[in-house]
Amino acid sequence: MARGKADSAFFDTGGKKISRQVVLPFRKSLEISIKSIRVRFFRSMITVIGLILAVAFLGFVLAGAEVASGLLHSGDPELRSVLIKSGYDLPAEPPQDGDGRVLPESVGTGAKERWIVILSLLVCTVGIVNAQLMAVTERFREIGTMKCLGALDSFVLRLFLLEAGMQGLAGAIIGAVFGAVAALLAGLFRFGAAALVWLPTGGVALAVGVAVVVGFVLSLVGVVYPAVVAARMRPVEAMRVQE
Repeated sequence: MARGKADSAFFDTGGKKISRQVVLPFRKSLEISIKSIRVRFFRSMITVIGLILAVAFLGFVLAGAEVASGLLHSGDPELRSVLIKSGYDLPAEPPQDGDGRVLPESVGTGAKERWIVILSLLVCTVGIVNAQLMAVTERFREIGTMKCLGALDSFVLRLFLLEAGMQGLAGAIIGAVFGAVAALLAGLFRFGAAALVWLPTGGVALAVGVAVVVGFVLSLVGVVYPAVVAARMRPVEAMRVQE
């Protein structure tokens, strides 16, 4: 393990006894995390691919709703009819108030789509937790060695969170962009060039951003329990495990 700043004093200025500890800077923790991902690249890719698929589906649903909303806000009756024929739950005529003014409408995701998205994200989270628990099991000796050299629980916890954060950010960005592009292609196939003419770029960008944030948060949530297990592991128990 890389050598960090060692605090070898056993008493502080107030006379209170403190434990010997090793403190590594954030940059060094980042280097160790990147090296660990490279060593376990294929296992990390399996976890990232699961996240990519779940986030891609979320991005596809959100971006697809934005494409449909752009067509609806165009005010073209023909495009409205096409949306209705495509399965969107819309009235035949735009709703109006008592003065005959057209009320604003929006195209949201259906209940069925929402449940499918939620289930896919839950399955993805469970997969991340399982993969990280397996990673902790494989790294018993490594964790025990770091703790014997003076690594704190917070340092071990930081390593796992950094690894999961980097994998989650990469997977979330790839998945969100892939899902948005797939939604745009599907819109072109179903609605023609009007899908791009009336495309709300701001709404699509927001959908991609939401999908990225959700994927990143899920990757961190999925690693919290395995990281805590690794951080609380006693060095003697970790070193006793046979490879």
